[in-house]
Amino acid sequence: MNKYGYHINFTGTDYSDGNPAALGNYIAEQVIAFGMQDGANEINDYINQFYAPLNLSLDPLQPGNPRMTHPNNWQPLAFDDFFVDQSGNVIDTEEPEFLGAEWGNIIPFALGETERTSFHRDGMEYYVYHDPGPPPYIDGEFSDIFKYSFALVPIWQSHLDPSDTTRWDISPFSMGNIDINDMPTSFTDYDDFYDLFNGGQINKGHQINPYTGKPYEQQVVLRGDYARVLAEFWADGPDSETPPGHWYSILNYVNDQKDLEKKFQGTGDVLDDLEWDVKSYFVLGGAMHDAAISAWSVKSKYDYVRPISAVRWMADNGQSSDPNLQSYHPDGIPLIEGFIELISEGDMLAGMNNENLGKIKLYTWRGHSSEYIPNPEIDHAGVDWILAEYWWPYQRLTFVTPPFAGYVSGHSTFSRAAAETLTMLTGDPFFPGGIGEFTAKKNEFLKFENGPSEDIILQWATYRDASDQCSLSRIWGGIHPPIDDINGRFIGEKVAINSFKLAVQYFNGTVDANIARYPTEIPETVYLEQNFPNPFNPSTIIRFHLDRESEIKLEVFDSMGRKLRVLYHGSANAGSHEIPFEALNLSSGVYFYRLVTETSSHTRKMSIIR
Repeated sequence: MNKYGYHINFTGTDYSDGNPAALGNYIAEQVIAFGMQDGANEINDYINQFYAPLNLSLDPLQPGNPRMTHPNNWQPLAFDDFFVDQSGNVIDTEEPEFLGAEWGNIIPFALGETERTSFHRDGMEYYVYHDPGPPPYIDGEFSDIFKYSFALVPIWQSHLDPSDTTRWDISPFSMGNIDINDMPTSFTDYDDFYDLFNGGQINKGHQINPYTGKPYEQQVVLRGDYARVLAEFWADGPDSETPPGHWYSILNYVNDQKDLEKKFQGTGDVLDDLEWDVKSYFVLGGAMHDAAISAWSVKSKYDYVRPISAVRWMADNGQSSDPNLQSYHPDGIPLIEGFIELISEGDMLAGMNNENLGKIKLYTWRGHSSEYIPNPEIDHAGVDWILAEYWWPYQRLTFVTPPFAGYVSGHSTFSRAAAETLTMLTGDPFFPGGIGEFTAKKNEFLKFENGPSEDIILQWATYRDASDQCSLSRIWGGIHPPIDDINGRFIGEKVAINSFKLAVQYFNGTVDANIARYPTEIPETVYLEQNFPNPFNPSTIIRFHLDRESEIKLEVFDSMGRKLRVLYHGSANAGSHEIPFEALNLSSGVYFYRLVTETSSHTRKMSIIR
């Protein structure tokens, strides 16, 4: 801005004379104010107000998982020094808390009461959007599916080795083209959709590029390179974007393609670049916002365990396949020859004094030990037999696993919502020109070990293909079992359709401003009795309750967010209060009133009918 001569220190918000900088400042001010009362608890650094984990923490540097008491539920991780989150922020805490456990209570964009249910826990009512129902539990009817799904994760990690000679065609000719109707609708059908031993999902591929009319050119690469690149490309680490931000990067990539015809929904006139950018960012933003709320509302309700906890805990128990074999336990990990086995006498992992006899070993990625990766610039860990009690996801040493519950996968939800949004935005399921690409350069792309051993070009024919690839990457990365994936995809599609429909109504001026699309209940310290629709008149009394003494301000805004007057500004004791509403010369229409306390603010719509 300074380079182009703009006044970067201008802070005024009075745009009445047409000053665009003032308008920008005003809009920013309102967005910030809205965020302070949208349920995220931003004013208190987003800290959870009610949620508490059921399990004590797991130190992944120590063997096993000895402190887990609720094997179906999320477990915090303990770090010796610090944790680096997905945005690259250094979190100076030994045990990062569940991030966004109460995110389901945030004001959404297009989600409404028809998609919403609720539950109570820890003295709080939690909202859930698009509830998919419970996942399989270790002690429930589908315990075998629980065991299979979590056992699949270290098995897929046996693919993370470039010395594995298995080669795949990763072009759109062989990958992708999975319709929503091709995905399983029951957990009992997952073993037909995911390939337990070879990795990946069922694929039909695309025989012909619809833009060129020619077959897609095949790209045959090492599976060990492909799977490692997927795990890191979609992981969105500290040098990259957050998962929803990744899809803005993809949107930017799409918008820069010469083959893109910028017709909204693929019809009508070609839009100029500014209008296209505004609309495309708006529709994607609405979808990502609601995808976050939906996914995290489900995560909060089911509080589901992650592979780092479940794999180690099951292995600590032993094996669940054969009561006649050593180390049998009904809640143990299933034995799968060549991948999950018992350590017997003479095994190299048995230990100097055979202290590991009867323990579980895994044939999988070996992990972060300096013995395996002495120099990340030139070394990679490879795959071999390891003690299951030391199993590690294919993630950074300072990250290990995201600090929140697994079910459902946020990556699956975000990605499917974004893919459907881009499909509707462009009016075409295919990337411009029929293909999207990203190149991972040989021996440069991977961060915590060397690789890939050759250039890997990730390719997608459709936005849905990219979304499905993202979902699978989280299994190879050790972050999610298949249990977490499919329902996230389903939720993402529903979210996208609803949010896009509302965005279009904003664009064409048909949106109904009188419909409250978010919960009207007020948590925290304030209770306002009036709810919209609520015709106000000069005799209306605004009633509210405080649970503690506070400085307060009661303000009135018009539908454009312009402050019209302050009804009250001063101290107020704990208890119930009544403040007369002064309609004065306000004309009929929709307005807002906002109650601001020392720790929060709460806004209500109101209508005035004369």
